[in-house]
Amino acid sequence: MVMTELALSARGLRKTFDSIPALCDVDIDIAAGSIHALLGGNGSGKSTLIKILAGVHTADAGALTVQGMEIDARRVNPSWAARVGLRFVHQDLGLFDELSVAENLTAAQEFPIRHGRIDWRALRNRAAKLIERFDIGVTPEQPLVELSQVERTLVAIARALQDDELDGATKSVLVLDEPTSCLPNDEASRLLGRLSRYAAAGHTILMVSHRLGDVVGVAHSATVLRDGRKAATLTADEITEDRIVELIAGGAVPQRERRNSATMLSTRTHAPLLDVESLPVASTGAVTFSCWPGETVGIAGMVGSGRSRLLRSIFGAQVHAGSVRIEDQYLEAGSIGSAIAAGVAYVPENRAADAAFMDQSIQTNMSIVGIRDYWRGFRLRLSLESADARRDSERFLVASNGCAQPLSALSGGNQQKVILARWLRNAPRVALLDEPSQGVDVGARAEIHQLIASAVADGATALVVSSDFAELAELCDRVLVLRAGSIVAEVPRDELSEHRLTSLAASSVAVASHA
Repeated sequence: MVMTELALSARGLRKTFDSIPALCDVDIDIAAGSIHALLGGNGSGKSTLIKILAGVHTADAGALTVQGMEIDARRVNPSWAARVGLRFVHQDLGLFDELSVAENLTAAQEFPIRHGRIDWRALRNRAAKLIERFDIGVTPEQPLVELSQVERTLVAIARALQDDELDGATKSVLVLDEPTSCLPNDEASRLLGRLSRYAAAGHTILMVSHRLGDVVGVAHSATVLRDGRKAATLTADEITEDRIVELIAGGAVPQRERRNSATMLSTRTHAPLLDVESLPVASTGAVTFSCWPGETVGIAGMVGSGRSRLLRSIFGAQVHAGSVRIEDQYLEAGSIGSAIAAGVAYVPENRAADAAFMDQSIQTNMSIVGIRDYWRGFRLRLSLESADARRDSERFLVASNGCAQPLSALSGGNQQKVILARWLRNAPRVALLDEPSQGVDVGARAEIHQLIASAVADGATALVVSSDFAELAELCDRVLVLRAGSIVAEVPRDELSEHRLTSLAASSVAVASHA
């Protein structure tokens, strides 16, 4: 089917920040009833473009047409965006765990009132219609906290689109920012299937994603940005991972050399560096395993398997039974200080909430763990701290306007490299990395993988959790598969593939582990 009617069109969008161009004369066309992917590396201009559409940033120049309504891009504001049908669902879904599905769906609306009180029956009935319309598979009374991540995302989408007319006369343009970034592959596929059905029903979707595999086969078209400029517009037939990588990175991304299983076994010439024994990481089951110096070990599992809790427990952020030992030193359960003193580093999944000080400088974010090293008596040696930050910004490939720049001003990929630098700059013995490249572009991902490989080459052990099983297959020397708090399989380097890890993590059949 040829789609010619445009739901959204932008011409000559331009934006600078402190004389630094963020967007340079960008054009974009999105056909009605289609899924259009907005792609690009960190700092390419994607977020700036989305914020101009939302009226959060004011464009310096350009024109915007939505559903036939044209405006000077310099005049776009949030009320105009809402009036013409632009709807936004961000990575932070803006939902309330303590409320029901019905209450979350009504949070942006007026609650129905009867006799001066909330009409709960009407509220639930209205929610039930939305749930059926968007095929969410939950009940109005269900607490949001009980929902899977896919179901939560669908609730946020239904809330955003609930005012669309069912007869198709009025359809919003839905803007999704990284909707699959936190999802395992099977859950991401489930969400993408729903999005395809919504588009077939007439909804227009602009989807920002760093997970290129999610775009291929789903998007009807794509716009690729690089350094604030449009690198290309692709049709569905032209959307391939290799082509997108080439456009984003400006060339092919170098691949990390892969070691085979025989090479890995030959490195186990002495005692393990990390020993974990009978460590409970879910409501049932416990894990026992060892890691040796100079290897990257992956942890594959679905949501609820205990993968993130495993890293938190090793780091002492969660009290636990069982034992964790670094060489001959047992770590105190629930003591982060004990773990840090033993040379354990931890990069959590939620960078913004659990690791980053967004309003503080790059320098402060890098030095916060080792700030004692810069004190002499009652004086903080800022010049030494600054020199170390400049050195490590270069070493860890952080692109910035200087170490005094606040972390919030950096792209997601550069923020992640700052957090990695905080821990890897002091040569940790064990690096616990939860979703280390989540939400970053292919170029930054390759750089992060290289930083991990460099730490491992210096004798560290890296324990990596990732929802992207293709990443684990690419990065790791072996992968432990978690299911319901137990290790059900260990997959060596030579047998690693996204398909194998997915089948093992999702299967309900017990699997014999590799020795």
